[in-house]
Amino acid sequence: MHVRFILPLLFGIAGVAVLVSLGVWQVQRLAWKEEILAKIEAKIAAEPVALPESPEQEADKYLPVELTGRFQPGLLRVLVSQKHVGAGYRIISPFETEEGRRVLLDRGFIKIDGEMRAPPTGPVEVTGNLHWPDDRNSSTPENDLEENMWFARDIGQMAEVFETEPLLVVVREMSPEDTGATPLPVDTSAIPNDHLEYAITWFSLAVLWAAMTGLLIWRMRQPAKGAET
Repeated sequence: MHVRFILPLLFGIAGVAVLVSLGVWQVQRLAWKEEILAKIEAKIAAEPVALPESPEQEADKYLPVELTGRFQPGLLRVLVSQKHVGAGYRIISPFETEEGRRVLLDRGFIKIDGEMRAPPTGPVEVTGNLHWPDDRNSSTPENDLEENMWFARDIGQMAEVFETEPLLVVVREMSPEDTGATPLPVDTSAIPNDHLEYAITWFSLAVLWAAMTGLLIWRMRQPAKGAET
């Protein structure tokens, strides 16, 4: 091989190697993320337990719980958007258990023009999951407490408004049924898992890099072939 082809060939091989290694790394990350999601899904679907005395965010996130008690006056509206449904609100209400603990209950979703119905009266049995949602990012507006318009489930702030524990239970089932909202149980759909797309991108770039390297070397050879004829 002519010496002038060595540099672009080495450059091409190095580029392909880097891109392929990045693709392999994303495949490994995909397996890691799928294992994590499987563990979370198993935890969400596990048998519910009584509300822990002192829940911890890291250990008890997604923990299935069951509690019996009564709804307390008041509700908060958190603006959200549901796929195929449109804009609406998550409804958060204070709830007092039979043991006298006051917690926040995420009752579920109503359309933005839906009727704001009161929750069930009397004793209510609730099955749900503890959750510490991460709704807020750099572009999320501040909550408007005067207009009762919330843009994120800021548990600490909600707990101050309702004088509850800073503890949110997202409803899965309720008896009697809450006709005022459609439950939005916790799941893994909001946890990003883009590693397959990233892997495909890196491998595609590796193929493109190899093709461009081959094309470059082919074009570099053309003048030499023409000179020989």
